[in-house]
Amino acid sequence: MVNKPIACALFFSFVAALFASSYAQQQTCGRQAFNNNKVYRTCTDLPVLNSFLHWNYDPSTNTVDLAFRHTTTSSSRWVAWALNPSGQRMAGSQCLLAFQNSTGRPVAYTTPIGSGSPTLQPGRLSFQVPNISATLEGNQWTIFATLQLTNDLLSTNQVWQEGPMNGDTPGAHAMSGDNARSVGTIDFRTGQTTAGGGSSDSRRRRRNTHGVLNAVSWGVLMPMGAMIARYLKVFKTANPAWFYLHVACQASGYIVGVAGWGTGIKLGNDSPGIKFNKHRNLGIALFAIGTLQMFAMLLRPKPDHKYRLYWNIYHWSLGYSVIVLSIINIFEGFDILDPEKKWKRAYIGILIFLGAVAALLEAITWVIVLKRKNGNSVKHHHSINGANGANGYGARTQQGA
Repeated sequence: MVNKPIACALFFSFVAALFASSYAQQQTCGRQAFNNNKVYRTCTDLPVLNSFLHWNYDPSTNTVDLAFRHTTTSSSRWVAWALNPSGQRMAGSQCLLAFQNSTGRPVAYTTPIGSGSPTLQPGRLSFQVPNISATLEGNQWTIFATLQLTNDLLSTNQVWQEGPMNGDTPGAHAMSGDNARSVGTIDFRTGQTTAGGGSSDSRRRRRNTHGVLNAVSWGVLMPMGAMIARYLKVFKTANPAWFYLHVACQASGYIVGVAGWGTGIKLGNDSPGIKFNKHRNLGIALFAIGTLQMFAMLLRPKPDHKYRLYWNIYHWSLGYSVIVLSIINIFEGFDILDPEKKWKRAYIGILIFLGAVAALLEAITWVIVLKRKNGNSVKHHHSINGANGANGYGARTQQGA
């Protein structure tokens, strides 16, 4: 006869196993099978990118035998799964990568993601990977691997990704949406996984804030300030209001731009493995030129000063350089953030509107300047004739005398 405590323990163990089995069947991964007839005791549905992880853990050797599956894909995409003890991000991760090369053969290898721009080239990981292979069946990629892990890697961060192929070279994956949320934690011993994305959501909000601040400041306020200075000063009634409007617009644009530049510096410091050199260098150049423009206002000569012409050339050159570089860098930012198309279209619409207004004002101000010039010429001509008439009348009077 089995005593009651043992019977209770067996009953609860059976019930727990039943619930665990039921939960596994409720997950998509619990219904997945593999052509090599491999069976995995533990699996989890990863929260984004249609991905799933199956594994067996051997505590006697700290070995993990796993299969990472990514569905709804194609032969023109690469897939990757990685462990990263340094954080929930690709930079610093120990990665398993798979893709189909130009000959149609699946390729799978290990690649460590360093602190620089990732090249996704084959390389040794911080732990041993005795076996790695991959299959592409229909629209499903599966990476099979055996990991020889140390104790500190049995519970750590996991990252998974997918991206386009450029020939036989993996291309850059998207930086927003589900690609920015494909992180989490995993414990191979307990089978527990958690979805990440909290830090990713925070970084995404900061990236969006950085983009909005810079688009509004360098990309909208600065061009508007230049338009005010170029066109409003032609109208005599706008003097000196145009100057104060110009200064207010440029100063506010610079202040907001410095805030955007500061968020960019913070983002770079928090993401040591992610570098966008062109965007960063253009941002530094814009900040430097904008700062020079602000200091130039303190050294502005009076209108009749002999150096005023040179100051004007300097001021105009730097001002238009800022506008051109800012527009280029904003579109660089759009390519990095990869937001919904409506945001990029909205900014293009703003540029078209500003360009149309500038073209209209250019035509109007040229008409005003030419009329004013013609009016001055007529007045000058009349004054000369008047002077000649006076001189002639005086001469004739003298002759008559």
